[in-house]
Amino acid sequence: MTTGTQPPTVPKRSRARTFVPLGIAAWLVLEIWLLTVVAGATSGLLVLLLLIGGLLLGSGVIKRAGRRAFRNLSETVRRQQSGGGGPQAASGGGEGNALIMLAGLLLIIPGFLSDAAGLLLLIPPVRKSLARLAERSLDKRMRAVVPGGFGDAFQQARVRHPDGKVVQGEVVRDDGPASRPARDDLGPRPPLTP
Repeated sequence: MTTGTQPPTVPKRSRARTFVPLGIAAWLVLEIWLLTVVAGATSGLLVLLLLIGGLLLGSGVIKRAGRRAFRNLSETVRRQQSGGGGPQAASGGGEGNALIMLAGLLLIIPGFLSDAAGLLLLIPPVRKSLARLAERSLDKRMRAVVPGGFGDAFQQARVRHPDGKVVQGEVVRDDGPASRPARDDLGPRPPLTP
């Protein structure tokens, strides 16, 4: 027996929600396996010293990038307050601070693969090409977005019950008798229809 209402559709799971957890799990297993192989080939003390060195190097990289970002921000604010030119980069060059901080974070995370990725991000040509790739990808995604404002999003919002029915309603404000418009019929109001 059909009731005329369509069953609620389950949103399709994105590929990222499927593959990112699997990739993280595989990366963790590979990191642990690599740590045990290197510890077996050399000594556990050497692996511990390498991990501590990565922690110290990563924290130093993050601290330096954070200081540079703060210095660039203060320089930009100072220029804006003094009526200087447009938003130009400070003399230290503010490009790539996010990737440098990511490199520091990868160095802090224990493991040789993350350390290798962090050291690769510290190389300027690799960092610039990765930044260009990310910028192109973001630009491509932003161009694919349908233009619209918050008004469109709010107009499309509806309350749905688990059985798929749409509940329509209206907002009744009680600001006092002076703000109420005079109605000639006091009967029930018809439901709002889009």
